[in-house]
Amino acid sequence: MSHNLLKGKRGIIFGALNEQSIAWKVAERAHEEGAIFTLTNTPVALRMGDTNKLGEKCNAEVIGVDATNVEDLEMLISRSMEILGGKIDFILHSIGMSPNVRKGKHYSELDYNLLDKTLDVSAISFHKILQVCRKQDALNRWASVLGLSYIAAQRTLVGYNDMADAKSLLESIARSFGYIYGRERNVRVNTISQSPTPTTAGGGIKGFDGLLDFSERMSPLGNATAAECADYCIVMFSDLTKKVTMQNLFHDGGFSNMGMSLRAMDQYNKGLCDDCDPDCNKDHKYD
Repeated sequence: MSHNLLKGKRGIIFGALNEQSIAWKVAERAHEEGAIFTLTNTPVALRMGDTNKLGEKCNAEVIGVDATNVEDLEMLISRSMEILGGKIDFILHSIGMSPNVRKGKHYSELDYNLLDKTLDVSAISFHKILQVCRKQDALNRWASVLGLSYIAAQRTLVGYNDMADAKSLLESIARSFGYIYGRERNVRVNTISQSPTPTTAGGGIKGFDGLLDFSERMSPLGNATAAECADYCIVMFSDLTKKVTMQNLFHDGGFSNMGMSLRAMDQYNKGLCDDCDPDCNKDHKYD
């Protein structure tokens, strides 16, 4: 159901690859709520994915750029303002990639050249986008810029690897740029720390299925879906959240405030029997 929350607003959405992508869901919801926007991804991703189909569905022009390349971003921002007929009201940064994860590198044995790539794509690109927007005076007053993060920025989760470092940097950039842009233009800069979500990027994390199950058992409300994250993003883009900035907003069903849940403990106790005799009847509840 549309509430016209974004009627008359212009935006740029980074990272929509296919229907699994959170950015894809955000674009669909933004279109439903009356926004006009451009879609962008790397030229390689545009060839591999379905972004052009999304562009047709949302009547949005698709522009291929490398978000780590400042000249590409300068073209994207100026071209988007030209296409949309004015300054930008919202931006979604939904970009993340780790070559170390893809190559199966253990965190204690990182390839530092690959780490540089992880940080540049997943976090520093956020700074570059904001810097280019500021230099071009591209954002309207009270515009809203969002980056998608994950709780591994604060807590160690096995297998998340150097992406945890990238998410920490992403959140820091949001705070630092949020201060500057807030004072100058009332622009809001926030990150949303989303539940683990089955996307093309998330699927590359070692042990992702187990992590997904664990967080579902731990969260009082269960994991937040990509569609639910899109709803949250729409609210953050709207005028309903004009005084929210420099925040890392947890959207994870309560996972971030949990220590142990009954459902997770029950599963853990079942696992204790793995080291027992086949006929074990011992109650491990208080082991």
